Amino acid sequence: MYLLTAATTFEMDAFRNHCAGRDEDLLLVTGVGPMETTLRLMRRLQKERERIRGVINFGVAGAYRFPGQEQAADLLDICLAESEVLGDFGICLHGEIEQFSAHLEAPAAFTLAPTLLAAGRRILAGHGISCRSGAFVTVNCASGTLARGAMLGRLHHALCENMEGAAVARVCWEFSLPCLEIRCISNLVEDRDPSGWQLDRACGAAGRAAALVARHLEQYHD
Repeated sequence: MYLLTAATTFEMDAFRNHCAGRDEDLLLVTGVGPMETTLRLMRRLQKERERIRGVINFGVAGAYRFPGQEQAADLLDICLAESEVLGDFGICLHGEIEQFSAHLEAPAAFTLAPTLLAAGRRILAGHGISCRSGAFVTVNCASGTLARGAMLGRLHHALCENMEGAAVARVCWEFSLPCLEIRCISNLVEDRDPSGWQLDRACGAAGRAAALVARHLEQYHD
Protein backbone atom coordinates (compact mmCIF):
# COMPACT_ATOMS: atom_id res chain seq x y z
CA MET A 1 0.00 0.00 0.00
CA TYR A 2 1.02 3.61 -0.50
CA LEU A 3 1.14 6.23 2.23
CA LEU A 4 -0.60 9.44 1.14
CA THR A 5 0.80 12.65 2.62
CA ALA A 6 -0.44 16.25 2.48
CA ALA A 7 0.52 19.32 4.45
CA THR A 8 -2.95 20.31 5.68
CA THR A 9 -6.28 18.77 6.60
CA PHE A 10 -7.82 20.95 3.89
CA GLU A 11 -5.72 19.23 1.23
CA MET A 12 -6.22 15.75 2.73
CA ASP A 13 -10.00 16.18 2.89
CA ALA A 14 -9.98 16.76 -0.87
CA PHE A 15 -8.37 13.33 -1.25
CA ARG A 16 -10.89 11.73 1.10
CA ASN A 17 -13.71 13.08 -1.08
CA HIS A 18 -12.45 10.85 -3.88
CA CYS A 19 -11.22 7.90 -1.82
CA ALA A 20 -13.70 7.40 1.01
CA GLY A 21 -13.04 4.60 3.45
CA ARG A 22 -9.28 4.45 3.02
CA ASP A 23 -7.34 3.21 6.05
CA GLU A 24 -6.45 6.31 8.07
CA ASP A 25 -3.11 4.72 8.99
CA LEU A 26 -2.19 5.19 5.32
CA LEU A 27 -3.01 8.91 5.36
CA LEU A 28 -0.77 11.49 6.99
CA VAL A 29 -1.24 15.23 7.46
CA THR A 30 2.37 16.32 7.83
CA GLY A 31 1.88 19.93 8.90
CA VAL A 32 3.26 22.90 7.00
CA GLY A 33 6.99 23.21 6.40
CA PRO A 34 9.96 20.85 6.30
CA MET A 35 10.44 20.50 10.07
CA GLU A 36 6.99 19.15 10.96
CA THR A 37 6.92 17.11 7.76
CA THR A 38 10.17 15.35 8.58
CA LEU A 39 9.17 14.64 12.17
CA ARG A 40 5.68 13.31 11.46
CA LEU A 41 6.68 11.27 8.44
CA MET A 42 9.59 9.66 10.28
CA ARG A 43 7.27 8.67 13.12
CA ARG A 44 4.69 7.16 10.76
CA LEU A 45 7.22 5.20 8.73
CA GLN A 46 8.87 3.82 11.83
CA LYS A 47 5.46 2.50 12.86
CA GLU A 48 4.07 1.35 9.49
CA ARG A 49 7.18 0.66 7.35
CA GLU A 50 6.38 -3.00 6.66
CA ARG A 51 2.99 -2.10 5.11
CA ILE A 52 4.21 0.75 2.94
CA ARG A 53 5.77 0.28 -0.50
CA GLY A 54 5.98 3.99 -1.36
CA VAL A 55 4.79 7.53 -0.59
CA ILE A 56 2.53 9.77 -2.66
CA ASN A 57 2.86 13.38 -1.55
CA PHE A 58 0.27 15.82 -2.90
CA GLY A 59 -1.08 19.31 -2.45
CA VAL A 60 -0.91 22.79 -3.92
CA ALA A 61 1.99 24.86 -5.20
CA GLY A 62 2.92 28.30 -6.48
CA ALA A 63 4.15 28.51 -10.08
CA TYR A 64 7.29 30.45 -10.99
CA ARG A 65 7.57 33.08 -13.70
CA PHE A 66 10.99 34.26 -14.89
CA PRO A 67 12.65 35.49 -18.11
CA GLY A 68 13.95 32.73 -20.37
CA GLN A 69 11.73 30.08 -18.75
CA GLU A 70 11.51 27.01 -21.00
CA GLN A 71 8.12 25.93 -19.67
CA ALA A 72 5.70 27.52 -17.24
CA ALA A 73 2.81 26.08 -15.26
CA ASP A 74 -0.52 27.89 -15.20
CA LEU A 75 -3.25 28.10 -12.58
CA LEU A 76 -4.82 24.69 -11.88
CA ASP A 77 -2.21 22.75 -13.86
CA ILE A 78 -1.33 19.37 -12.40
CA CYS A 79 2.43 19.03 -11.96
CA LEU A 80 4.59 16.02 -11.11
CA ALA A 81 8.02 16.41 -9.54
CA GLU A 82 11.04 15.03 -11.34
CA SER A 83 13.21 16.36 -8.53
CA GLU A 84 13.00 18.36 -5.31
CA VAL A 85 15.53 20.86 -4.01
CA LEU A 86 15.87 22.76 -0.75
CA GLY A 87 15.71 26.10 -2.48
CA ASP A 88 16.68 28.53 0.27
CA PHE A 89 19.10 26.27 2.17
CA GLY A 90 22.07 28.59 2.16
CA ILE A 91 22.98 32.24 2.66
CA CYS A 92 20.33 34.79 1.76
CA LEU A 93 21.95 37.75 0.04
CA HIS A 94 20.41 40.71 -1.73
CA GLY A 95 18.61 39.22 -4.71
CA GLU A 96 20.21 35.78 -4.52
CA ILE A 97 20.74 32.63 -2.46
CA GLU A 98 24.32 31.44 -2.04
CA GLN A 99 23.88 27.70 -1.69
CA PHE A 100 25.82 25.80 0.93
CA SER A 101 28.71 23.69 -0.24
CA ALA A 102 27.89 20.49 -2.09
CA HIS A 103 30.30 18.76 0.29
CA LEU A 104 27.82 18.81 3.17
CA GLU A 105 27.01 15.34 4.50
CA ALA A 106 23.30 15.50 3.60
CA PRO A 107 22.16 16.34 0.07
CA ALA A 108 19.96 19.33 -0.70
CA ALA A 109 18.47 17.94 -3.93
CA PHE A 110 16.64 14.69 -4.61
CA THR A 111 15.58 12.85 -7.74
CA LEU A 112 12.16 11.27 -7.30
CA ALA A 113 11.40 7.72 -8.42
CA PRO A 114 11.30 7.69 -12.27
CA THR A 115 9.12 4.55 -12.35
CA LEU A 116 6.43 6.14 -10.16
CA LEU A 117 6.66 9.36 -12.16
CA ALA A 118 6.09 7.47 -15.41
CA ALA A 119 3.23 5.47 -13.89
CA GLY A 120 1.62 8.65 -12.55
CA ARG A 121 1.78 10.27 -15.98
CA ARG A 122 0.18 7.21 -17.63
CA ILE A 123 -2.62 6.97 -15.07
CA LEU A 124 -3.50 10.65 -15.28
CA ALA A 125 -3.34 10.67 -19.07
CA GLY A 126 -5.65 7.65 -19.11
CA HIS A 127 -8.24 9.75 -17.27
CA GLY A 128 -7.84 12.74 -19.55
CA ILE A 129 -5.67 14.74 -17.13
CA SER A 130 -2.65 16.41 -18.71
CA CYS A 131 0.28 17.24 -16.47
CA ARG A 132 3.60 19.00 -16.46
CA SER A 133 6.76 17.70 -14.84
CA GLY A 134 10.01 19.26 -13.75
CA ALA A 135 11.99 20.42 -10.75
CA PHE A 136 10.13 21.60 -7.65
CA VAL A 137 11.60 23.91 -5.00
CA THR A 138 10.94 23.51 -1.28
CA VAL A 139 11.20 26.74 0.72
CA ASN A 140 11.14 27.54 4.41
CA CYS A 141 9.44 30.87 3.70
CA ALA A 142 6.90 31.12 0.89
CA SER A 143 7.91 33.62 -1.77
CA GLY A 144 5.80 36.77 -1.57
CA THR A 145 7.36 38.72 -4.45
CA LEU A 146 7.83 38.12 -8.15
CA ALA A 147 11.54 38.92 -7.81
CA ARG A 148 12.20 36.24 -5.19
CA GLY A 149 10.19 33.64 -7.09
CA ALA A 150 11.98 34.47 -10.33
CA MET A 151 15.35 34.18 -8.60
CA LEU A 152 14.56 30.74 -7.16
CA GLY A 153 12.93 29.47 -10.32
CA ARG A 154 15.84 30.56 -12.48
CA LEU A 155 18.46 29.27 -10.01
CA HIS A 156 16.94 25.78 -9.89
CA HIS A 157 15.32 25.67 -13.37
CA ALA A 158 12.09 24.91 -11.50
CA LEU A 159 8.37 24.89 -12.22
CA CYS A 160 6.98 25.72 -8.80
CA GLU A 161 7.52 25.93 -5.07
CA ASN A 162 6.07 24.32 -1.97
CA MET A 163 7.10 23.89 1.65
CA GLU A 164 7.26 20.11 2.23
CA GLY A 165 8.33 18.15 -0.85
CA ALA A 166 12.08 17.95 -0.26
CA ALA A 167 11.48 16.85 3.34
CA VAL A 168 9.26 13.99 2.12
CA ALA A 169 11.85 13.04 -0.49
CA ARG A 170 14.66 13.08 2.09
CA VAL A 171 12.78 10.83 4.52
CA CYS A 172 11.82 8.43 1.73
CA TRP A 173 15.48 8.27 0.72
CA GLU A 174 16.38 7.38 4.31
CA PHE A 175 13.83 4.52 4.30
CA SER A 176 14.66 3.38 0.74
CA LEU A 177 11.09 4.10 -0.39
CA PRO A 178 10.04 5.47 -3.79
CA CYS A 179 8.22 8.78 -3.72
CA LEU A 180 5.84 10.49 -6.13
CA GLU A 181 4.84 14.15 -5.71
CA ILE A 182 1.65 15.55 -7.27
CA ARG A 183 0.75 19.23 -6.99
CA CYS A 184 -1.84 21.51 -8.49
CA ILE A 185 -1.01 25.16 -9.10
CA SER A 186 -3.10 27.33 -6.78
CA ASN A 187 -1.32 30.62 -7.48
CA LEU A 188 1.46 32.28 -9.39
CA VAL A 189 4.50 33.39 -7.42
CA GLU A 190 4.20 37.14 -7.86
CA ASP A 191 3.92 40.26 -5.75
CA ARG A 192 1.49 38.89 -3.22
CA ASP A 193 -2.16 39.19 -4.27
CA PRO A 194 -4.43 36.46 -2.85
CA SER A 195 -7.41 37.77 -4.84
CA GLY A 196 -6.27 35.71 -7.83
CA TRP A 197 -5.59 32.48 -5.99
CA GLN A 198 -7.52 29.27 -6.77
CA LEU A 199 -6.87 27.41 -3.51
CA ASP A 200 -10.16 25.51 -3.22
CA ARG A 201 -10.14 24.30 -6.80
CA ALA A 202 -6.44 23.41 -6.68
CA CYS A 203 -6.91 21.35 -3.51
CA GLY A 204 -9.79 19.51 -5.15
CA ALA A 205 -7.81 18.80 -8.33
CA ALA A 206 -4.73 17.62 -6.42
CA GLY A 207 -6.86 15.35 -4.22
CA ARG A 208 -8.59 13.82 -7.23
CA ALA A 209 -5.30 13.24 -9.06
CA ALA A 210 -3.71 11.64 -5.99
CA ALA A 211 -6.73 9.37 -5.48
CA LEU A 212 -6.66 8.19 -9.10
CA VAL A 213 -2.94 7.47 -9.01
CA ALA A 214 -3.05 5.68 -5.64
CA ARG A 215 -6.01 3.53 -6.64
CA HIS A 216 -4.49 2.41 -9.92
CA LEU A 217 -0.99 1.85 -8.54
CA GLU A 218 -2.40 -0.39 -5.82
CA GLN A 219 -4.58 -2.34 -8.25
CA TYR A 220 -1.55 -2.91 -10.46
CA HIS A 221 0.68 -4.12 -7.64
CA ASP A 222 -1.95 -5.98 -5.62
